[in-house]
Amino acid sequence: MRLNAGIITAKLEETKNFYVGKLDFQIVWEADWFILLATPNRQDTISFLIPDHPTQEISNFQKPFTGNGLYITIEVENVDLYYEKVQKAGIEIALPIRKEEWGDRHFAITDPNNIGIDFVTHTKPEN
Repeated sequence: MRLNAGIITAKLEETKNFYVGKLDFQIVWEADWFILLATPNRQDTISFLIPDHPTQEISNFQKPFTGNGLYITIEVENVDLYYEKVQKAGIEIALPIRKEEWGDRHFAITDPNNIGIDFVTHTKPEN
């Protein structure tokens, strides 16, 4: 079983430019109404669909994401190096890099749809 999160957005082009151009995601499949993107290592995917597309008959697949209540976590091997990369790409940092007492070292950004993206490297807890 695999999971692919799909987000409905009118900002398809901005979303593609952000994930592909700044985060090095790869286009798996693309149409003028849908994009399927893979993480740089191609292990995971995320998709984006325009609102009210006629192929989608279920209302939950038609209404656009409203910008609140969603985040994704991307595990990276070295979060400090990835933090530098994101800064160099000119992406605004929503949460500066830090280590949590439960062990995660992470930082967060926001995509063009206001989806929070938490980049994390799991480490040992402090206690």
